[in-house]
Amino acid sequence: MSALSINRLTKAFGGLMAVNNVSFEVETGSIMGLIGPNGAGKTTVFNLITGIYRPDQGEILFNGASISGLPTHRIVAAGIARTFQTIRLFQNLSVLENVLAGCHCRMHSGVIASMFHPPRQRREERDALAKSLAALEFTGLHQQAGQLSKNLSYGNQRLLEIARALATQPQLLILDEPAGGMNEQETSELVSLIWKIRERGITILLIEHDMSLVMRVCERIVVLEYGSKIAEGSAEEIKTDPKVIQAYLGTEKEW
Repeated sequence: MSALSINRLTKAFGGLMAVNNVSFEVETGSIMGLIGPNGAGKTTVFNLITGIYRPDQGEILFNGASISGLPTHRIVAAGIARTFQTIRLFQNLSVLENVLAGCHCRMHSGVIASMFHPPRQRREERDALAKSLAALEFTGLHQQAGQLSKNLSYGNQRLLEIARALATQPQLLILDEPAGGMNEQETSELVSLIWKIRERGITILLIEHDMSLVMRVCERIVVLEYGSKIAEGSAEEIKTDPKVIQAYLGTEKEW
């Protein structure tokens, strides 16, 4: 069964065809990679899936239901969370407060409830706190819960984005270059975390330029070039595909 189905997705910006008739499926419980040269359209695909852009043509199905053109908050509520290529944290809030922000989409109390703190609203707050602390424990950041997010190392800021995304209780987690800026040890820990997330039953779709990471964790890989899909297959199939080697990978020794 497919968690996500992308059907003939197309998006242009003026005369630039950023995504051109792209189709692929992400199986439930799998880890899929989306790779390609800079400017290939990878992040645009992510932005279309998560409602930042509206597709010009094509359809996006999540668990069999169309999410094409839905606003971002409804897509998050449906069960899709993401991180960003450029870190987007609340720099002057604590680590815990950043993760608590991710719980907001699952809370139902409004302004009046927040003013008067009825039992239901207090239960929601306790539940959000517990879930946030659990997400920090899961990502190894629990000891930094009280620190300002801007004071974390770059690698831990990446992990905090993942913790915040997990706090939304996603079924599909979309990671945009999660290893960007990480050192070798941090990348190795990220690989372990990705496997742990998948073990929880969460489907993962990621963009990543670290090809050793992609080849280690992804069961299937889609390759884009100039907005079009040029290949799809297993890691072994992709790294030996002549079109992919020419467009992106180069020889195996180079990565």
